[in-house]
Amino acid sequence: MSRVPSGINRTVRAASGNRIARYAGLIPQIDALEPAMKDLADPQLRKASLGLRYRARSGETLDKLLIEAFALVREAGRRMLGMRHFEVQLLGGAAMHNRSIVEMQTGEGKTLTATLPMYLAALEGKGAHLSTVNDYLAKRDAEWMKPLYKALGMTVGIIQGQQPQDERRQAYQCDVTYGTANEMGFDFLRDRLLLRGQGEGQQDLFGQMLGVKSGTQDNPVQRGLHFMLVDEADSILIDEARTPLIISALPGEDEKIAAEAYNWASKTAPDFIEDEHYEYDHDDRTVELTLEGRQLVRSLQKPEAMDRLPLSTIYEYIQRAAKVKREMFLDRHYVVRDGEIVIVDEFTGRMAEGRKWRSGIHQAVEAQEGVEITFATNQAARITIQDLFLRYERLCGMTGTASSSRRELSKIYKVKVEPIPTNRPPVRKQLPTYIFGTADQKWAAVVEDALVEHQKGRPVLIGTRTIDKSEHLGKLLEERGIEFTVLNARHVAQEAEIVAAAGEQGKVTVATNMAGRGTDIKLGDGVEELGGLHVICTELHESQRVDRQLIGRCGRQGDPGTYRQYLALDDEILLLGLGPKKANRLEAHGLKQSKRLRNMESLFRKAQRKVERRQFRERKVLLYHEKERQKVQKQMGQDPYLDTPG
Repeated sequence: MSRVPSGINRTVRAASGNRIARYAGLIPQIDALEPAMKDLADPQLRKASLGLRYRARSGETLDKLLIEAFALVREAGRRMLGMRHFEVQLLGGAAMHNRSIVEMQTGEGKTLTATLPMYLAALEGKGAHLSTVNDYLAKRDAEWMKPLYKALGMTVGIIQGQQPQDERRQAYQCDVTYGTANEMGFDFLRDRLLLRGQGEGQQDLFGQMLGVKSGTQDNPVQRGLHFMLVDEADSILIDEARTPLIISALPGEDEKIAAEAYNWASKTAPDFIEDEHYEYDHDDRTVELTLEGRQLVRSLQKPEAMDRLPLSTIYEYIQRAAKVKREMFLDRHYVVRDGEIVIVDEFTGRMAEGRKWRSGIHQAVEAQEGVEITFATNQAARITIQDLFLRYERLCGMTGTASSSRRELSKIYKVKVEPIPTNRPPVRKQLPTYIFGTADQKWAAVVEDALVEHQKGRPVLIGTRTIDKSEHLGKLLEERGIEFTVLNARHVAQEAEIVAAAGEQGKVTVATNMAGRGTDIKLGDGVEELGGLHVICTELHESQRVDRQLIGRCGRQGDPGTYRQYLALDDEILLLGLGPKKANRLEAHGLKQSKRLRNMESLFRKAQRKVERRQFRERKVLLYHEKERQKVQKQMGQDPYLDTPG
């Protein structure tokens, strides 16, 4: 094997004979081409790139072109962006080319790393797509890397929400295209509807449904699903995998009756008492009416429109309303914006534009908040994000946290997970976890911790699970006279600006999960000498990956930093993981405690693991049913994306 760079030598030795060792052997060969690349004038660099494109389209394999391609991209990055790819970034690029999800720590330059496999895949002329978590990041990353691609003769397209069809078509015709999974999924569905309409001679009808005029626009916008690189892969491929993307047809009479039923159920749900009128299963999170509850349903006055509904269906409306009242909370699971329910993603803290809960839950929440009820039951087309990505010929991705989901990613997407070493050794320091009896004690300690570090001049980032908790903490900080900035789903427009400034001296930032995605926190002048960024974690999330994302905000690129986890015996993770009986006992025990507790952290970790396992099982069951449904529909000659029942 060729000389292995010293920066990753230890990792390669530990992985002797495996894939990472093989990819590392390519790096000296890429390095060897660097002097010749530096001698090329800009037109010659572009000409060399066009030569690679010709060879790729003449049938030469991308594996044979990889060394030259990566050397070209590295030189274009150095020349056009002032950013030379590190050896570990070359390693990550090679792994992604070979259908892997690479785990790269925060601040290791994933955006630049992506240009390597994207350029290589685009040489074939079939298009290379990169999916990230929102429109802002898609546009930012595409425009940031555009000079690099342009220097190599590549065109760059950007897909954004509310973009006209002709602009979308042009974006997909580019060599590389940046967008979100949602937008690319909806484009896939619209194209499929359009092609069916043309096939059945119904162009005008489907054109009206899709909101396009007849003429040149009546052509598909996508040109095939060839290569997909998923940024923040764990978030998109796991947390959002089962999110259905739905194009709805116009509501009919049945939907109008259903709207009446949702509103009626929401108004009457407070009359139903848990353990008397209904039973709640904490493991399955289901509501079942008791005999007394059913009698109460029959005795209540109902709108005339509901006379057409069977009693069993009316029971379901009440059960759904009771479940929503018990589980779904404003400013935690969703916000109301412009008279519309917008989901707040549990794993990213961002607003999940265009998403809706299934099985009537979304409509029940709309009724609970008194906004207009919308319907996806009368579907024209439907696909899940998982289905969309499985249709690509080649799939790869990158994230800061994937190792714990290795099994799931391998089983469902047939991709490998490859941890990539850091460019510089991490010096992040973990401080002892503090556990308290109650949330009030915990929040008081968090504020005290923030105050101490703030007075030293260190920047402090405090992570919370939900919007309401971030705002509650904000009030406590205000009472202590601490200036702070809040970053949650209400402030998404200023997200990058807030995160970029979070490393400045004396800055205190309170953030939901969204602080863990997409933007680096760079330390301000003098901060390194003070000890770097201090991260405070205020609760365990349902997935260990989300905790690791937050922790990864400090100690980027060998910077100093510290983090501490705060927990309380009334934290939600104990209820979710251990069930109500044990959680209630722990909460009662916590009320009697006035000092910090010891030797209980393993209990919280156990609860988190149980929640993760349960969610994995649920995703497996959903995947199985989805595959079976598609298999049956194909046997019947139906299109599983256009003929899906609501």
